[in-house]
Amino acid sequence: MNRRNFLGRAMAMVPLFLLSSPSSLLASLEEKTLSFYHTHTLKELSIVYFRNGRHIPSSLAKINNFLKDFRTGDIHPIDPALLDILHDLQQATGTKKIFEVISGYRSPQTNAMLQNNSGGVASHSLHMLGKAIDIRLSSFSTGHLHKIALAFQRGGVGYYPQSDFIHLDTGHVRTW
Repeated sequence: MNRRNFLGRAMAMVPLFLLSSPSSLLASLEEKTLSFYHTHTLKELSIVYFRNGRHIPSSLAKINNFLKDFRTGDIHPIDPALLDILHDLQQATGTKKIFEVISGYRSPQTNAMLQNNSGGVASHSLHMLGKAIDIRLSSFSTGHLHKIALAFQRGGVGYYPQSDFIHLDTGHVRTW
């Protein structure tokens, strides 16, 4: 690329910079990483899933596989907005601790089995749509994590103190 082409392209970008707020511009350039430990499969995943203003398709595929229904092996796309909530939750805690996953995607068969064997499992669970996750943050108070998640007002937040995890989803704002 010659100097004239470079300058022309650079000048074309100026209006974009002027229209963007500094914080939104920085957010679009931010690299987002998540680290998981699955409590049932004992597997770990640490992955950059967002870079240069975009979710990375190959990373999303790896996350989908990691958060698959471990009972059936069924894989379903995980809502990238859920990953963004997890990233923002981790940022708000000020820690880089690993998310311990209790439940990610659930197949309809697994959801029905859990519903029959235990209380509190919704028949139309957002887990079956890849829009929900049950987690804790290693070495971080689950009660405090719950309070931070509630403040986001970005979907459903459930707290299960006896089992030491919180539920997050990208559905309507609600709590239990």
